[in-house]
Amino acid sequence: MSARIFKNPMELLAAVGESFGPTEWVAIEQDRIDLFAKATDDHQWIHVDPERAKDGPFGGTIAHGYLTMSLVNRFLPELVEVRGISMGVNVGTDNLRFLSPVRAGSRIRGKGELVKAEEAKGGIQAVVRVTVEIEGVEKPACVVDAISRFYPEN
Repeated sequence: MSARIFKNPMELLAAVGESFGPTEWVAIEQDRIDLFAKATDDHQWIHVDPERAKDGPFGGTIAHGYLTMSLVNRFLPELVEVRGISMGVNVGTDNLRFLSPVRAGSRIRGKGELVKAEEAKGGIQAVVRVTVEIEGVEKPACVVDAISRFYPEN
């Protein structure tokens, strides 16, 4: 499925309530988890020690929650494309919840819903609720409200 295209930021205002996606699946392999551990200095055994993790609470290693959340930044352009802008910026997130662990070897994807859009400081601020799904698992990995601001071209 391709991204929902908005010709300009103002179109977001009329699209509140629309859903987008899903994105393509992304594999979460152990090497990606290890790279994230190295980048963040979070080397907890449930993430980086497959042998020890076999006997742990998840039966194997799991991705860091923040690794899963960081991939929302990958999913957003697959969900929503805003044209006619001079720039777009990430403002932050709200309501982040980790609901299911992502086991090494799993695949995840994103679905989105535009839950809010409003004028803000010369641009349009949009809140897209992204649900990160795990292939074959009913409960999502995480849900987060991603806040972006889009500034129109002059």
